[in-house]
Amino acid sequence: MTLRFPPRFLLLLSLLFVLNLVQSYFTELIYDEAYYWYYAQNLSWGYFDHPPMVAFLIKIGSYLFPAELGVRFMSCLLSIGTYCIIWLMVDHPKKNESVGLFFLLLFSMTLMNAYGFFTLPDTPLLFFTALFLWLYKRFLKTPSYGLAVGIGLAMAALMYSKYHAFLVILFVFLSNVNLVRDPRAWLAVGIALLSYSPHLIWLYEQDFVSIKFHISERPNQAYSFSKFTLGYLVNLVAIFGLLFFWVYKALFRTKTTGLFSKALKFLSYGVLLFFFISSFNRRVQTQWIIIISVPMAIITFNYLLEHAHSRKWAYRAGLVSLVILLYARIWLVHQPLIPILFEAHGNTAWVNDLSKKANGVPVVFENSYRRAAMYAFYSGNPSFTLNNHMYRKNQYSIDQSEERMRNKKILYVTKYTKSGDIEYLHPDGKTRIYGSFIDDFESFRKLKGIVDTTGRDNHYQLKIYNPYDFEIPLQKLSFYVAFSNAYKQVKDLKPIQVEAIRPEKQVISAKDTVRFRFELPKSNMENPIFFRVGISENGLLPGLNGNPFKLNL
Repeated sequence: MTLRFPPRFLLLLSLLFVLNLVQSYFTELIYDEAYYWYYAQNLSWGYFDHPPMVAFLIKIGSYLFPAELGVRFMSCLLSIGTYCIIWLMVDHPKKNESVGLFFLLLFSMTLMNAYGFFTLPDTPLLFFTALFLWLYKRFLKTPSYGLAVGIGLAMAALMYSKYHAFLVILFVFLSNVNLVRDPRAWLAVGIALLSYSPHLIWLYEQDFVSIKFHISERPNQAYSFSKFTLGYLVNLVAIFGLLFFWVYKALFRTKTTGLFSKALKFLSYGVLLFFFISSFNRRVQTQWIIIISVPMAIITFNYLLEHAHSRKWAYRAGLVSLVILLYARIWLVHQPLIPILFEAHGNTAWVNDLSKKANGVPVVFENSYRRAAMYAFYSGNPSFTLNNHMYRKNQYSIDQSEERMRNKKILYVTKYTKSGDIEYLHPDGKTRIYGSFIDDFESFRKLKGIVDTTGRDNHYQLKIYNPYDFEIPLQKLSFYVAFSNAYKQVKDLKPIQVEAIRPEKQVISAKDTVRFRFELPKSNMENPIFFRVGISENGLLPGLNGNPFKLNL
């Protein structure tokens, strides 16, 4: 297949690439980007929240360029690659006459626009979704074992980008279930599994921590139509901006004309339906549905090329969207253009302020992996986040960052107090956050509490496993139980008295387990559903050191 692009396409693509590079250079990181930059400081086959593709891209970019541009450079490349692949999947004979419309359509898709320079897991997800569909389109036309290998690698890359990339593979397969009879399709599956096996091994070694978190341990809340389902419907409009009407019109009115067209519609409708159903259980984040941007861009562009009236109005809406989004891009760099504070504003200021007051001492942020990562990026100094019972676990909970703080003088920063040794100002210019120096910081948040849930009359046995390479005196520890509702939200915390089954055991030896008995106290919250063991060390607020267990009501 000859890869040909008209000169106007290459010109607009070059302008877009330069725009994204300039945007990347002048826009401060958002918090998630800083967190993924933290991933990239220690490359691994997996991370607490996501597979490793985003970290790999940041690592490559950071070798080539410093600061924000290094974090975002590969996103700029993948973005123009996504544009090119989508263009190649459009077979309409009139497409060369509407290059401007094509760019207006894709540029108006708000998240596709943003992921042209922001580096998030969704950036490679978009690119590899496009690549997978393009290879599949070629496979349908001329099946070969070579293309099957390419499809297998693309499927693995999809899954290395984000877990719900599985939906792309699933719905394309459901559009053509006869693939089960094709040995080349099985070769693609085998290549994908083989390529993905390092991450599967990592998950196994980490006790499937990522899967457990996303499926069962992530805090939720009671169903609210306005927040959940209505919010999801609003997101369906938001991701396509001012062109949403023509995008959905194209999807609803386009007829299936072949297996590839069928795959695009199955993928679009499948993702929309999947997350619509999900919206009755939890809030659907806007970026979760970003994968429909690729198939719907193809469907919409083909539809507009066939319908002059819709094309005319979509072009006008696209021009308005272009102006708005360009203005928004400038606002990302210069906040006074819009009286709204975004997370890309003011980060260097607060980090520099705090860094001066820390005076070279490592900073530990309570319950904020976002601030810890942002501080490390802009200050160049080590940081850590200590999670207590009021916050979820994250990458800092499973890596070696805790060890870098142990027995050192640190500055402990928390939003839960109104005084301290130092204070600094949040970018909003109003909120003051305080920190206190600790001369010999010591935490043991990786201690693991395992409850024997067969206890009777609220009496249980508790095993505490010490994963560290050193012993921990029991006198440094205090024990608690955190009660939560049906949505895993902690609502009550109670201290518990534990009785060692071997009273002479005054330490938990390295890589060893100590057994205790305890009586579960009565919670003050109404109708508690789950409880978890928490351990406090040296007077710090307790963490969540065990899995949630359902109460025997």
